[in-house]
Amino acid sequence: MKEISKKTKIITLLIIIVIVVGIIVITTKGLNFSLEYQQAKKIQLYLEKDFEITDMMQITNEVLPKQEVMLQKVEVYEDTVDIISKEITEEQKSEIINKVNEKYGLEISVENIKIVNVPSTRGRDIIKPYIMPFIIVTLVILVYMAIRYYKLGSMKTIFTAGFLLVIAQVTLWSVIAILRIPIGKLTIPLVLLVYVVSLFGITTIFEQNLKQKKEEIEKEK
Repeated sequence: MKEISKKTKIITLLIIIVIVVGIIVITTKGLNFSLEYQQAKKIQLYLEKDFEITDMMQITNEVLPKQEVMLQKVEVYEDTVDIISKEITEEQKSEIINKVNEKYGLEISVENIKIVNVPSTRGRDIIKPYIMPFIIVTLVILVYMAIRYYKLGSMKTIFTAGFLLVIAQVTLWSVIAILRIPIGKLTIPLVLLVYVVSLFGITTIFEQNLKQKKEEIEKEK
């Protein structure tokens, strides 16, 4: 028991440190959003034919070698490409278009292609669609746990489960902030994965405690 208690204390201390450091990083630096959510520049090129993203990537790597670039096929026939980067100058735009014309035998006019400003997406707008479903599902689960583990104390069960779920999420976001993991399309699935794993761990603990409680009741009879 002493060994288990010692491990628990070490894990708890590590979690507290991670959360504190994470809060400091978020407060001072904020979260690191991926390019798709940042303020950026975009040019859209109509190629009149199907094309390979790898070919376009080779061109952008030559023109924008030290910049993060996002390429997206658009339109129904996927014959148009959006080239998005943190910064695209007029000179870089011209060079990209010239290389695309040379690659595909096109005559895209540099003057007709405009550099468009892409506004950043607020963090709250990313998570907003998930807030209500997340709250509803959590409340249903907590009610179920209160009923399932009533012998352990309904209110105690709700408080413990809720607290552990919150700690798991806060720890996750602290790790994301500290490691500067970009907030992108995989962030929400990662949050849900941690949520499910946390529920599994909490349920396992409650099941063990319930089994122990039943054994104690049987001994008292």
